[in-house]
Amino acid sequence: MTAILPPIPYWIFAVIEPTSTAAGFFTALLGPESFVADQVAHAPIHPLNQNEHMLALQLGNVFLLMAFMGIGILYYTTEPKVVRNYIIVLWLGDIGHVAVTYYILGYENFMDVGNWNALAWGNIGFTTFLFISRSAYLLGLLGEDRIPSAAQRNGKKKL
Repeated sequence: MTAILPPIPYWIFAVIEPTSTAAGFFTALLGPESFVADQVAHAPIHPLNQNEHMLALQLGNVFLLMAFMGIGILYYTTEPKVVRNYIIVLWLGDIGHVAVTYYILGYENFMDVGNWNALAWGNIGFTTFLFISRSAYLLGLLGEDRIPSAAQRNGKKKL
């Protein structure tokens, strides 16, 4: 378990989110053509040019980096300010992520939930869920952070 997070935020931010971002990496790596096409629902799959292929794999790499950062920060820091600031940065990123998706899809496609594909559910639905969860955590609605023992803060295991 993480050093700081209470149980519900632990499951959301330290288990589900890194797993889903790692899945995004593998999706981009193993199927870059469909990964690119599925960014906008009903776009046709086509052979990628070098730029599109590079962007798909680099975005996948960012997903993997986010998974590693989440695990590294949430499992190993004993500083509540580090965890809180990490969650704030991701909260801001959620806003940008949904805003860019809205900008590209437009109002009609953004609001047409019945026609969302898996990536739209990830880009809009899951990101909105994370935003709400981060908001609730930052407001203290999901429990209080645990205070690490002096032994944990010094990197020593408690006997």
